[in-house]
Amino acid sequence: QVRLVESGGGLVQAGGSLRLSCAASGIIFGINTMVWYRQTPEKQRELVASISPRSSTRTYADSVRGRFTISRDNANNMVYLQMNSLKPEDTAVYYCHARDPSSWGQGTQVTVSS
Repeated sequence: QVRLVESGGGLVQAGGSLRLSCAASGIIFGINTMVWYRQTPEKQRELVASISPRSSTRTYADSVRGRFTISRDNANNMVYLQMNSLKPEDTAVYYCHARDPSSWGQGTQVTVSS
């Protein structure tokens, strides 16, 4: 059974930092591209960052490039999203996604106050 569990969300002031974590089980983690998405009630789900199985390729949305860093620990089936210089527009529910099989976590709320 595939399970992705996000943690690390919360309330932070603008300019602050948070580190999201995603614990994966039930998948072959080391061959999976892992992706962080985010969603607000007003917008469609948006790809925030992705990381290839061996971390050789990382992609970022233009809106977060230079502020967010995605990383992974294949030994412990973990993927992370370090978020710095947070802005109110980063407020969203953040989801972890594995591509094979396509699987989603339950999401973690990030709220950035101005």
